Amino acid sequence: MKRAGSHTQAVNPVNTAAAADAKLQHAALIALDWGTTSLRAYLYDAAGEVLATRASTAGIMNLPRSAEQGGFDDAFDDACGAWLAQAPAVPVIAAGMVGSAQGWVEAPYVDAPANANALVAGIVHVKAACGSTLHIVPGVLQRGELPNVMRGEETQIFGALGQDADAADNARRALIGLPGTHAKWAVVQAGRIERFHTFMTGEVFGALREHTILGRTMVTPDRPDTEAFLRGVNIARDKGQAGMLATVFSARTLGLTGQLSREQQPDYLSGLLIGHELAGLEAVLTQQQNSLAGQHLRLIGNEALCERYRVALAQFGCTHAELVKHATERGLWRIATQAGLVNPTPQAAYAG
Repeated sequence: MKRAGSHTQAVNPVNTAAAADAKLQHAALIALDWGTTSLRAYLYDAAGEVLATRASTAGIMNLPRSAEQGGFDDAFDDACGAWLAQAPAVPVIAAGMVGSAQGWVEAPYVDAPANANALVAGIVHVKAACGSTLHIVPGVLQRGELPNVMRGEETQIFGALGQDADAADNARRALIGLPGTHAKWAVVQAGRIERFHTFMTGEVFGALREHTILGRTMVTPDRPDTEAFLRGVNIARDKGQAGMLATVFSARTLGLTGQLSREQQPDYLSGLLIGHELAGLEAVLTQQQNSLAGQHLRLIGNEALCERYRVALAQFGCTHAELVKHATERGLWRIATQAGLVNPTPQAAYAG
């Protein structure tokens, strides 16, 4: 039954198809952010504008069928087949775990320090069953006694750096944070990734919450508890000299002594782990005659998680943490243009 005053209009499938065809007439690039658990596809025009997106749960560890049976082809066709059916000549670029040893084809890491040109030089190719060629972006390897790697984050970083129209901003040393399962902190300068650090904060939180005694007394709150979160951050900052292993049990003992409710404990644990991450980062920066205090840094990732980090960073004297939006799309576009896959128009939105 139609409500009074309602102006609901039936969708005309002919008009919808015509709009889709119009978009495909302007298609200049397909780009994939293909990770472990998910796949996201972007369709761009020649100005770098995203015309359409597709999202899928078919990450490299969650393919429709095994890789040997054509699972990568199936996932690719599901995400991009409709676009390629009408625009088969559109170039395709991909970044993320699709280029790992467990991916469609391995794209060997390039060594840090690395700029966008180094990534372009390291691109490898794989031919899909539909006839399209995927250009797969390599990750970055930092060699040394404690080697470090990233795969996918490098593309996001270059998407963020592509926003630096001012040459002085590009030349200045800066810090970019990518919170997540394996949080990354990259030192960038002169348009290249100089070095970076990885903290397994998100994964450790999940493991402690789900698989240790700490999780037994925790209850997920209806909304985040900032006070409990900051309590954890500040414990790590002020009393964490002995390291995380010496403080993490407090998530249980503060509950046992009535100082934290069951609902507060998850946010406290989150704050404690992020606090230890930032304390560790501060120690590394101090060795390099630097500090978090006064840093004007950028954050890339989930907005709610980045906001949590922004609040925690303020406890370490860093009150200028800018969220970079659309870093993945910008990075994929930037690398594709530098690789010559597309010839952008002068108004290109994501050109770096």
